[in-house]
Amino acid sequence: MQGLDEFRLFYNHTIHPELLRMEQKRRRLFLLLFVSFFVILAAVIFGLYLQVMVFTLMLMIPVGFYITYLIYRIQEFRITFKPRVVNLVLDFIDNGISYGALQYDAKRSIPKKTFLASRIFATRAPTYIGEDYIYGKIGELDFEMCELKVREFSKVRTRLNYVFKGVFLHTTFNRPQKGSIVIWPREFRQYLSGSIKAFSRNGAREVAEDVHHKSFSKFFMAYATKDANTASLLSREMQALIANYREKSNKEVYFSFINRDIYIGITEPKDILEPYIFRSNVSFELVREFFEDLQLLMSIVEDFDKSH
Repeated sequence: MQGLDEFRLFYNHTIHPELLRMEQKRRRLFLLLFVSFFVILAAVIFGLYLQVMVFTLMLMIPVGFYITYLIYRIQEFRITFKPRVVNLVLDFIDNGISYGALQYDAKRSIPKKTFLASRIFATRAPTYIGEDYIYGKIGELDFEMCELKVREFSKVRTRLNYVFKGVFLHTTFNRPQKGSIVIWPREFRQYLSGSIKAFSRNGAREVAEDVHHKSFSKFFMAYATKDANTASLLSREMQALIANYREKSNKEVYFSFINRDIYIGITEPKDILEPYIFRSNVSFELVREFFEDLQLLMSIVEDFDKSH
C-alpha cells in the first residue's frame, strides 16, 4: 500500500480541489441558514406583536415548511459530501498492485449475523446500525467493511450502552483454517468479561506465551482454542503493526480469527468524515484519519493474503 507522503500529494492534487468546491456549497448553505434565522425570528416576533392567534398559527405553517426545507438542504449537503471524499480516497488506495477495484455504497452495511459471528462481543445487539459499506478484493481475498454503531440495553440502568462504534471489516481465507483466536483490548477486560467467558466455554485460553511483542502484550490480550495456529496467524510482524497503530492513534482494535473468517474492528468515537456546516471542511487531517483507518485494515488483509 502507498504511504502517507504519497497520499498527501494525491490530496493536494485531487481531494483538495474537490473539498474547495464543496466548501463553496457549504458557505452558500451557511449564508442561507444565517439569513433564514433572522427572517424566521422576525416573522415570529411580528406574529406575537399582532397578538392575533389565528394569524400567528397561520404564519407558523409556512415557517414550519421552510424549516423542513432547510433541514433537507443540510441533509443533502451531508449525504453528498462523504461519498465524494470516500470515492476519491478509494481511487488512491486501489492503485496499489494488490488491489482490485474498491466499491462504495453509502446505505449498505455488513449483516448483523456476520458481526455476531466474530465472537468478539457477547451481545444480541438489539440496536444495530450500519452505513458506508466498502467492498472489493485485495490479492486473492474478498473483503467487506463498514461503519457500525452497535448498542445493547444496560443491565443496571434503563438506557442503551455502546457495544461497538467504529469501522468493522470481514474477510475470508481461501484455504481451510482450524481453530479460533480473539484479541481484545486489555484496558477493557472488566467490560469484556462476558465475551471472554462465552469464548472460553469452547476451550479457549489466554495465549500469552505466543505474544512476543512487548507493546502488543501491553495493550492486548489474546485467547485461542487448542487447535488454532496462533504463531502463524498472529506473527510478530502482525503484532507490531497492530500495536504501533494503537500507540499512534489511541484507538482500540478488536480482532478475531474464526476458522477461515477474519474480523477486525477499530473504534471511532466520532462519525467518520461527517462534514461541518458552521466551519470549513477543507482539512487534510479530516481525510488523513479516515485514510489511516483504512490503511491499517487493508494492510492487515494484504499481509494475510501474502503470508497465507
